[in-house]
Amino acid sequence: MTIERFYPIGTPGQPWGHTEREQWRAQTRIQRDYQQQVVSKINALTDRFDVEQYGALSYDPEHYPLLCIKTKHWDETKPIVLITGGVHGYETSGVHGALLFLETKAQRYETHFNFVVAPCVSPWGYEIINRWNPLALDPNRSFYANSPAEESRHLMALVASIQAPILAHFDLHETTDSDEQEFRPALAARDGINFEPGTIPDGFYTVGDSEKPVADFQTAIINAVRQVTHIAPADDNQQIIGSDVVQEGVINYPMKMLGLCGGITDCQYGTTTEVYPDSPKVTNDECNRAQVAAITGGLDYILDHQ
Repeated sequence: MTIERFYPIGTPGQPWGHTEREQWRAQTRIQRDYQQQVVSKINALTDRFDVEQYGALSYDPEHYPLLCIKTKHWDETKPIVLITGGVHGYETSGVHGALLFLETKAQRYETHFNFVVAPCVSPWGYEIINRWNPLALDPNRSFYANSPAEESRHLMALVASIQAPILAHFDLHETTDSDEQEFRPALAARDGINFEPGTIPDGFYTVGDSEKPVADFQTAIINAVRQVTHIAPADDNQQIIGSDVVQEGVINYPMKMLGLCGGITDCQYGTTTEVYPDSPKVTNDECNRAQVAAITGGLDYILDHQ
């Protein structure tokens, strides 16, 4: 069923122009500090990792440097693991889960892997607690040539600068109640279409690449995460967020075709994690630890199958 719902910006049925996008940006406000909450944690890792700036957002280059963390003692003989968080800046555990992995677990795996970690791809979105960038663009639908989203362009340039194949990519995300309450209605208004309500799954799930799903790898991640938080069940249509469930807690998307961050490499093992932070069953700490469990579960699987 299609439900007509008026979003307070724009005219129903008409895509936004420049004026509407400016109106949308004008009603956003800073709610937390990227420098204090993220950059300070990154800088605290410099004794154990190399920290590099791979760009800066033009909105405020000094306040929004784009930082990545790399294995300090890089070994060309080891495979590379890419970890990305905060592509949607409001998805908090993606950012802090990536940092928690570096703080608590990475050393255990550095014998086997080189790591490249971009923990907060969209720092403006982190501060505003929003899915979009200031141009009302979704960075996670913008990973393609000549991308209009500078967050996406900078990350693609970072990946292109890595002079070796990437074996695995963990892209850390959340699915939140605000997706249904704010972000999907805003998207419908922006694009001039009717909003069709959906349901938010209660629990963790992953999104694999439909072109190379690597089912057993996803299974290992799900089994590791279930030790920390609950796994999202399928709905009555045996789907999660409108996609068929291919195994417990797993759906697949065509990553490259959709311009998703999960498609920016040709890695053998790739997953997009989706934590559900709005469940009454979990805490913020458990959400962060679920992201860490997803990474370690996937890495343990790779070590067992290389």
